[in-house]
Amino acid sequence: MSEPTTSGDASGPLLEVTGVTKSFRVPRNASGHTRLTALDGVDLRLGRGETLGVVGESGCGKSTLARVLLLLERPDSGTVRFDGTDPFSLRKKELLAWRRRVQMVFQDPFASLNARMSAADIIGEPWRTHRDVAPTARARETRVRELLDLVGLRAADAHRYPNEFSGGQRQRLGIARALALDPDLIVCDEPVSALDLSVQAQVLNLLSDLQQRLQVSYVFISHDLSVVRHVADRVSVMYLGKVIEHGPTEDVFDRPVHPYTSALMSAAPALDVSGGPPRGDRVLLSGEIPSPLDPPSGCRFRTRCRQAADKCAEQAPPPHTRDGAHEGLCHFPLSAEPPRAGPAVGAASADR
Repeated sequence: MSEPTTSGDASGPLLEVTGVTKSFRVPRNASGHTRLTALDGVDLRLGRGETLGVVGESGCGKSTLARVLLLLERPDSGTVRFDGTDPFSLRKKELLAWRRRVQMVFQDPFASLNARMSAADIIGEPWRTHRDVAPTARARETRVRELLDLVGLRAADAHRYPNEFSGGQRQRLGIARALALDPDLIVCDEPVSALDLSVQAQVLNLLSDLQQRLQVSYVFISHDLSVVRHVADRVSVMYLGKVIEHGPTEDVFDRPVHPYTSALMSAAPALDVSGGPPRGDRVLLSGEIPSPLDPPSGCRFRTRCRQAADKCAEQAPPPHTRDGAHEGLCHFPLSAEPPRAGPAVGAASADR
């Protein structure tokens, strides 16, 4: 088995997820249990120095996907390949070396930091496990100053505690901790949702600058479509455990294949100061998200889709590919033409 800390084929993807499923045993009632399928045949591909945005409503499986990528959950089936290696097959020293390459930036910039530790201790905590990165006290002090400077904080901040930082500064501290082991991939789970709007922009610009300087890759999970459009090279849209559309960011946002993606984009707030006509139809979805304990047959979105037909209940939709790199799972894919202006429309509900 090859050493996981060495790079594989530089021309290949950094991360490939193929057919990954993950379910959990949950109580049904007082007398039994059932299975909740959080991921159902998920495919992802991430290039080196690239940002993949993952979007979808709450409960669609985004956080479970993040836990699988971090090896906190083992998939029931499917494969995860990181730089050509299956990380779930690694053991002991090889696994420890691999964990240096994938790090995390959390949603809450305060809860994810130990309030009893100084900034220097927080940044240096990974080195307690990976001692070869900063083997001496002098090396650790030097590296802490470098990382603080890298994320826009001062060397003097090393002795401050989390409660002495603002929200944006705390998130910068969390980013510095994620960079302490020189990772190839950082999983960002809603990294700016808890921050003020102006601070969001600063943190997003910081992540972009770091990517250009360090060639680090991001899996960027977010509910905020405007944020994803700003940072992501490609987007995967999830619904009830499935990736129902993926492709280049501009294609997915401007020419969606799947009706659900169109509804998401329609719901995203936008400021139009051009004085021109509206961007397009306002797509209103009716009904609640189905329970993942009992998803609809066929197409999982059909119970909220305005163009659902009988075949949507009978068959799982096949992939529809547009322009080679843009794919969606739908029996009736949307036109490649940008939507025209029109009145608001409602979604017809369908029987499960």
